[in-house]
Amino acid sequence: MNLLIYMIFNIAETLLRVFPYPTKTGLIKIGNPDRNSPVCLTSNYHLTVERVKRALKDIDCYLLVANSRGFNVWCGATGGHFTNHDVISVLKTSGIEELVDHRKVVLPQLAATGIDVKTIQKKIGWNIVWGPVYAKDIPGFLKTNFNKTPEMRRVVFGLTDRIEMAVAWAFPISAVSTIILIPFWREAILPLALMTWGLSMLIFISFPLYSHLLRSEGKRIGLILFDFGRGGLRLILWGVFLIGLALYSYTAGDFSWGLMLRWGFASFVVILILGLDLTGSTPVCKSGLHEDRLLKIVLDEERCKGAGFCEQVCPKNCFEVDHVRHLAAMPRAHECVQCGACVVQCPFDALYFKSPKGDIIPPEQIRMFKLNLIGERAVKVKTR
Repeated sequence: MNLLIYMIFNIAETLLRVFPYPTKTGLIKIGNPDRNSPVCLTSNYHLTVERVKRALKDIDCYLLVANSRGFNVWCGATGGHFTNHDVISVLKTSGIEELVDHRKVVLPQLAATGIDVKTIQKKIGWNIVWGPVYAKDIPGFLKTNFNKTPEMRRVVFGLTDRIEMAVAWAFPISAVSTIILIPFWREAILPLALMTWGLSMLIFISFPLYSHLLRSEGKRIGLILFDFGRGGLRLILWGVFLIGLALYSYTAGDFSWGLMLRWGFASFVVILILGLDLTGSTPVCKSGLHEDRLLKIVLDEERCKGAGFCEQVCPKNCFEVDHVRHLAAMPRAHECVQCGACVVQCPFDALYFKSPKGDIIPPEQIRMFKLNLIGERAVKVKTR
């Protein structure tokens, strides 16, 4: 029965994944934890909490749910909805300090964009350990005494994740279009829904085939600047759809310019919405709506002490640390998604962003101001 309920919630919340869905904050006991049991912490996005609980079902531990305003860990931390204040609040008010003899809490690695280790340790004496990216790896991480492999640190966009994202976009678009079409064009509801789901699945399932093109800032073809990531893909898909529609209607003997006009417009709107922020709908590319995608991470070797925080929190494994020379390097800098986690966590301020114009965005600015929905660093986080 519990599995059935979990599956129903999982499906329902996947359909509505693009919307925040908060759940109750506080302390959850999993199994029979004692005073030495590990303490894990996550955001109060309901789907995340349920998946973490399921991953930990065979582990005796405590799970703290902090207020992220219903956003998932990465979006919440990056956008200033999941902050130091929220972590401190749940650690102080949940009663966990009376239940364990240690002061170590495991946070999801993707929260490193917004949670400052030094601030929490200084204010309340708790030490943060950065856990794996994915909930399924938490048991292995805990059983090996907090040993995190490079695979546990890396964000991927696997087939299951791509299908979930396709569903998360297709469902609300088809639901809204159905409501709009009921009084005007009822016979188009089912074909439009099928087209929406088909295009969404096509875009996300085939993502590995064209993902390398999304990083380009545009290439000149003749006299036209063609940017695949910021509109090029949409034009290609629309063109392919129109050609297919024309061939199908001509073969079926139902071709007309009126049909092409109606479905051409409908398909254009659907593709426009699906591709509105394609890169931002993935965990492996920076949002095309964010100017941060143009920034480069700079490593100041004179400041670097090789502490390794950058290596532990980078979701793309861009860093390698030489523990003999006490120096970090970025052999995979081209993989960077400009999340800023390494900048926030470096205790020596050896990392910072630099714009194409040469402007430096200092670490304190990245820590203090988080990204709003249009990619501006305009959200000032609470520091109390």
